[in-house]
Amino acid sequence: MQPEFIIIHQQVAPHVAHIQLNRPKELNALNLQLMGELRDALKQLDADDTVRVIVLSGNEKAFAAGADIKQMADKTAVDMYNIDQFSTWDAIKKIKKPIIAAVSGFALGGGCELSMLCDMIVASETARFGQPEIKLGVMPGAGGTQRLTRAVGKALAMEMVLSGRFITAQEARQAGLINHVVPVELYLQEAIKLAAATATMSPLALKMAKEAVLKAFDTTLEEGLHFERKNFYLLFASEDQKEGMRAFTEKRAPVFTGK
Repeated sequence: MQPEFIIIHQQVAPHVAHIQLNRPKELNALNLQLMGELRDALKQLDADDTVRVIVLSGNEKAFAAGADIKQMADKTAVDMYNIDQFSTWDAIKKIKKPIIAAVSGFALGGGCELSMLCDMIVASETARFGQPEIKLGVMPGAGGTQRLTRAVGKALAMEMVLSGRFITAQEARQAGLINHVVPVELYLQEAIKLAAATATMSPLALKMAKEAVLKAFDTTLEEGLHFERKNFYLLFASEDQKEGMRAFTEKRAPVFTGK
């Protein structure tokens, strides 16, 4: 079935696919159907050998302005437990290929959390990041307290989570939350450009390097180094490693095949 709330653009650049969140009237609020469609699309692209990097965007006005509050307002704790909406987020976390968020306008609540679930973020000058759940009598539940604190540190994370303050794209860049800030008319183009450059690398190395970087957030330094070393050694069993090093010595561009 054709998804209702996302648009999939194949091959927007060599080996780059683009998923666009598409609930514009609701500022791309993340309801259960949209998140399910996003999960399924990401899993499909993760299994597609023609795709090496994925760009995720909303529109100029909003990446995603949060979760769909109407779906949650009358729920009980037991309802929320049984719905298990965060299992979808856990599945997205397991996507092996790099995901680059292209953010313009609002990235709030679940929208901010979704951008942080990506591996890199390119933002427009109009982007605003925030975790305003406290204003609704709740708190972040899709990783906001954890990923935000790891990205920007305790002080700013506490301010954003406890007061609900939004930060600008420039503040987010200075705090280390995002990679680049560009004019609004260029944010998607620049994200695709970054994705295209990344997609020229070995697909196997991209997956293993992403896996190793993420490991740094949930393990000790010693265990992380051991994991990094294991992936480093494993890549020497690949054809891409042979091609990459051979191309370097022959002073030419490598042609990676993902084998």
